[in-house]
Amino acid sequence: MMLYPPVAELVDKIGSRYQLVNLVARRARVISADAEENGISLDRKPVSSAIDEVYTGKLAIKK
Repeated sequence: MMLYPPVAELVDKIGSRYQLVNLVARRARVISADAEENGISLDRKPVSSAIDEVYTGKLAIKK
């Protein structure tokens, strides 16, 4: 697991910095809301989890 994947690689996967920021923020809010709703304590910050999902290809923008 990489702690800080290169931003350039993340942008290449998504298309632009603007889209990357919006995608990660939206996913982080969902992760946080789901954890709160289910009473789960998160080990990692939601933004870190969302960035990892983009980097590994689990999260992408539908075209």
